[in-house]
Amino acid sequence: MSKKEDRVELLDAMDILEKEKGIKKEVIIEALKDALANAYQKNYEDNAANVEVEISDRTGEFKVYAAKTVVEEVTNDVEEISLADALRVNRGYELGDIFKEEVTPRNFGRLAAQTAKSVVLQKLRDEERNIIFDKYNKLKDDLVEGEVSREDERYIYVDLGDGVEAAMNKHDQMPNEHYRVHDRIQVYVTRVNDKSGARGPLVFVSRTSPDLLKRLFEKEVPEIFDGTVEIKAVAREAGSRTKIAVMSHNPDVDAVGACIGTRGTRVSDIVNELGGEKMDIVDYSEDPAKFIAAALAPATVLSVETAEDGSHVCKVTVPDSQLSLAIGNKGQNARLCARLTG
Repeated sequence: MSKKEDRVELLDAMDILEKEKGIKKEVIIEALKDALANAYQKNYEDNAANVEVEISDRTGEFKVYAAKTVVEEVTNDVEEISLADALRVNRGYELGDIFKEEVTPRNFGRLAAQTAKSVVLQKLRDEERNIIFDKYNKLKDDLVEGEVSREDERYIYVDLGDGVEAAMNKHDQMPNEHYRVHDRIQVYVTRVNDKSGARGPLVFVSRTSPDLLKRLFEKEVPEIFDGTVEIKAVAREAGSRTKIAVMSHNPDVDAVGACIGTRGTRVSDIVNELGGEKMDIVDYSEDPAKFIAAALAPATVLSVETAEDGSHVCKVTVPDSQLSLAIGNKGQNARLCARLTG
């Protein structure tokens, strides 16, 4: 391929990237200038730190220049040019001016073509990485669906589409679930790493986060999605049991009833999504005693006495027959109640 054809191909590639990927031609040209300057220094002049490359955005033609300071007497011919020599080219030069001398090597074309192709491909990869990062960074703290693609010692990988694999740590995996390739699962996006990373954006997701539960309720309960009902607190032991406190901002709407749904359809869909994780949905109250009594469900509470010194300690009285229910299996019910109410 001729030099002219190389230049035309480069311009065509830049036009396509600008139209289809939104990568400005000027951005590619600036990157190409730096890359060609580095290539010149590496292959032709190791000490030519003052080299510059100019590229025509109309013809694709490039030229290499050495920027030299105009001096009275030259002590370094790589970085300096005498005033007498500069005046032979242009009578307007004065001492201290920068003189640009073309130093384009004859066989620089092949290297330039290879460098240009490399720069264009890198810019394309960078832009694709940016697009993916921006898309999933917007989904941070949100619910997405994907397909389990593979597993290694550290992660379960979930294919989110667009060639993006999300990683799920051990502590983000449900203890009561076994993930198999091609399983469709809903996950919560907890983090998207820095897009400047060499391997590109890496999305981290979770099945155990309490915020996953909030997003599932928002999805299943219109009253939560539109703000009529608010989730005030969540305490979760993933895969086993969750307590969720809700509050209605409309006196005509029952917060707990809205979350449970007719014949329990809404909450049962969430329970099924989480592999049978038990749900206690209770009314939130600003009154600590009322809130604690509700949070100890399904146990019946006779009285709650909060500490007079303002510490987060209380004494709860329940019927003898309800004691084991209030404490729960291995203390789980009391433990979740404590987390929910603070």
